[in-house]
Amino acid sequence: MSTTTRTAKVVGLAAALALPLTFAACGANEAGPAGTGASTGASPSMSSSPMMSSSPSMSSSPSMSSSPSMSSSTDASMTKPFGAACSAVPKSGKGSFDGMSSDPVATAASNNPLLSTLVTAVKKAGLVDTLNNAQNVTVFAPTNDAFAKIDKKTLAKVLADKKTLTAILTEHVVGEKLTPETLAGSHKTLNPKQGVTVKGSGESFTVNGNAKVLCGNVQTANATVYIIDTVLLPKS
Repeated sequence: MSTTTRTAKVVGLAAALALPLTFAACGANEAGPAGTGASTGASPSMSSSPMMSSSPSMSSSPSMSSSPSMSSSTDASMTKPFGAACSAVPKSGKGSFDGMSSDPVATAASNNPLLSTLVTAVKKAGLVDTLNNAQNVTVFAPTNDAFAKIDKKTLAKVLADKKTLTAILTEHVVGEKLTPETLAGSHKTLNPKQGVTVKGSGESFTVNGNAKVLCGNVQTANATVYIIDTVLLPKS
């Protein structure tokens, strides 16, 4: 049998086999809504479905990355100072919140007019370098008015006694950074004989039962500062 004749037969056989398949496919496409063909092409459950890419529960959902309640608001709450006394902090210059954030804590405190007595005490105790070189600490910083609660004779005596002064000041320093969310609780201080206990939540905290946080979550280059209204004295 010639090659041409054999090829013609193969082509004819393939056409004969394909014909019923074509009819079957056409029949499926023309089937009623209850047939399988109704689920193809224009089916409402496919790409045009409101549950697909245009769905409000998908990428455009307010609960996803664009949500205003996500990381941006969390970051802001972690770094923003709080408290009524924060209004007394200078708005600009080295003693402002922005200015303090670029200096280590002892230097930052020296530029804040609310903390001049504390700075004097730190210098007399020889703790300037200790505080400036510490990493990731929390400082409870008594205001000038807090030191004024101590009678002048007692304060003068404490300032002249370096050992006692150091014990008092190191009790005001916790060896880790405490955010407002982690502030409440008992914490060890740089004074190994005595720690601090903080109670409260939100923007209302007390330290050791009687020292109120007046302005908290103040950031310096190496510390978080909570300005308080009472000096933390050793327990008798």
